[in-house]
Amino acid sequence: MIRALARGPFLIVLDGLDECDNKEEAQELIDGMLLFFSENPLIPLRVFITSRVEQHIQSRLSAPGVHLDNLVDHCSNDDIATFLKVIFDDGRRRNSVVQAYVQQHGEWPTPSDRQKLVKHIGGSFIFASAIFKFIMNSNAPGGPPMTPMDRLPLALKMNPGLDGLYEQTLARSEHLPHFSNIISTIALLLKPLPTSGIAELLGINTYEVVNVLVNLQAIIQVPGTDDIPVTFCHTSLRDFLTTQSRSSRFFAHSTHHVHLFLRCLECELKSRRRRPGSFVHFTECTPAVAYALTYSTGHLNQGSGLFKLSESDSAIQLCREALGLHPGTPEPTLALANVVCSRAIHTGSLVDFEEAIGLYREVLGLRLSPHPDRTALLNNLGNALFERHQHTRTMADLEEGISLFRESLQLEPPPHPDCSLSLNGLGNALLERYRRTGTMADIEEATSLHRELLRLRPSPHPNRSMSLNNLGKVLLNRYNRTGSVVDIEEAISLFREALALRPSPHPGRSVPLSNLVLSLEVMFGESHALSNLEEAIIHCRELVGSRYIGHKGRVEWLRLLASLLQTRFDTTGQEEDLDDIVNLKEQASQLSGSTSPT
Repeated sequence: MIRALARGPFLIVLDGLDECDNKEEAQELIDGMLLFFSENPLIPLRVFITSRVEQHIQSRLSAPGVHLDNLVDHCSNDDIATFLKVIFDDGRRRNSVVQAYVQQHGEWPTPSDRQKLVKHIGGSFIFASAIFKFIMNSNAPGGPPMTPMDRLPLALKMNPGLDGLYEQTLARSEHLPHFSNIISTIALLLKPLPTSGIAELLGINTYEVVNVLVNLQAIIQVPGTDDIPVTFCHTSLRDFLTTQSRSSRFFAHSTHHVHLFLRCLECELKSRRRRPGSFVHFTECTPAVAYALTYSTGHLNQGSGLFKLSESDSAIQLCREALGLHPGTPEPTLALANVVCSRAIHTGSLVDFEEAIGLYREVLGLRLSPHPDRTALLNNLGNALFERHQHTRTMADLEEGISLFRESLQLEPPPHPDCSLSLNGLGNALLERYRRTGTMADIEEATSLHRELLRLRPSPHPNRSMSLNNLGKVLLNRYNRTGSVVDIEEAISLFREALALRPSPHPGRSVPLSNLVLSLEVMFGESHALSNLEEAIIHCRELVGSRYIGHKGRVEWLRLLASLLQTRFDTTGQEEDLDDIVNLKEQASQLSGSTSPT
């Protein structure tokens, strides 16, 4: 016994202390251990406790002689990789199909597939075990015959199956003040913040954030200290919260980006008021203000098209005050340009366009090459000119926009990570010039640019749907000029994929939906396949009922739906279509004669 003690202290491990139902008994256990070591400091004994940072445990461990460490700082990916190697090696020895595959093709899973699995698993051993069982288990009765090699790619798309856990856990706090605001913020932040940063950004107290999160530590990492950001235990929680069909009442709607943008402006302005006339650098600020200075434009872009007019007005007022405190400085000037341009796009105000373009030119004159911000400014000015051209049809705006996008693309050509805006802007501008002039070189270049952009946005890139739609739109225009069936077939395929990435009720769903309807109508004219007409009718009915279609748009789609049904009647003699046709024409007539919005 003495020799054993001489080799070092004994270690007692208490794993998952937070899982004890009786919180008072857990506190008594900790208090008893601390008292024991206080009275017997020389006893060669140590206790190692693993637990989520529950408040009743955290409050007792803030004592002398206790060393706290946060496992957020210790990535478990290496452990997951080792775990996968062991179980796949064992599974391979037991599976003759896999053995035969390895003899012919070499190592399986390949190192690349292992890395993808580790990244997809996200540190969860439960999910790792579930994925392995899915890959290696026998085929289900009546299901398609599949080998483990067939199931591995499917496993990389597999939902962790934690939705039930997420819903049950979130329900613990949904009755608390600011719950929805806090959860949506954590889901949509472009960089994690600590609890105090979340509170400052939202304009609430830190204890109110902790009060909501303390019950959610099974799914959200809530550090015990305020210098470590709040993060998700598994990346699938963000997917859950941002997919309405899965999260339902817990859905973090894209409109929350608008709220976060306004809160960023409020935080930034509050900091500027304290130091009027002085330059505010993010390294000298609180986490919330530093976040606002860095990421406010990101929330503005993510909320594009979702601003109410009153919200745009509030943003402009805040930016004007900030610029008044720091006149002539690039940062507040650019912020004002962005929000004025956003309102101009929303309202079509040429006065706003004029001001925004003037502000962009002012900042661009201060950001000469090789300034790192010049590329983004070229894109901003190019987009503002392009949007004004959409209202005024002034070719000078379009030509200057194309020139600016080209300069931006020269500064940051593919595969530069920031070239996407230049590719998209130039591709759209060239398509518009083709529509105005009919120059085939423009549409060919636009096709090439949008193909390159789509290649840079593989699934699950958040902007892939937009790129699919834009490329499809270019191909639809090229078909109208050349009559190439290959172009219209590819366009339909692209619009279908874009639509699948924007399930109802996504506010951007109507864009690929409308393009798909028009393309299917064209394809029916080419192929006379009734399936194309039927699909067009189904999607057109959805458009007519969509709350995202404005008053004028609904009239157009009512008339198109009536036309499609007339075509089906002429083709099939389906008499029930006649009543629908009359009804749709009456609705269109009533709406076109009405002056009230929908």
